[in-house]
Amino acid sequence: MKKAGFLLLITFILGCGSNGTINNCFPFINMNETIDIDLPQYLDLQVPSGHVSTTLSGRRVIIIRRSSTFQAFDLKCPEQDCSTPMSFDGLKMKCPCDNSEYNSLNGSALTEGFSCFAKEYLVEPLNGSILRISNF
Repeated sequence: MKKAGFLLLITFILGCGSNGTINNCFPFINMNETIDIDLPQYLDLQVPSGHVSTTLSGRRVIIIRRSSTFQAFDLKCPEQDCSTPMSFDGLKMKCPCDNSEYNSLNGSALTEGFSCFAKEYLVEPLNGSILRISNF
C-alpha cells in the first residue's frame, strides 16, 4: 500500500510540470465565455496575426488569431502578484513589474530563471464567428 501511495505521489508531482497547458502558478480560474468576432471590439481577430485585449470573467485576456486558429492568454504576470497586466507587442508578453517575458506561441518564460508559463485558455470556434474561451 505504501508503494502505491508513493507511486501516486510521484505521478502527481511529475504530471504537474509547466508544459504550457497546466500552469501551477495560477490558482484555478473559472473561465467560460463566448465572443462574437463580428462585433466591432473584436474586428482585429478577423485577420491572421490580429489580436485583441479584453476582459472576460473579470480577467484581462489577450486573444490572438493565428492563420486559422486562435489562442488566448491571461495577462496576469505568472511569477508574482502584479496588479498591472502584461503587455503584448505582437510577439511576446511582458510583465511590467519584473520585466519577465513570455512566448505568445506557448506561454513559456523567455526570461532566464523564470519557470511559470503564462496562463493559456482553450479557444474553440463554435459556429460562424462565435468563439468559446474556457479552461482546458
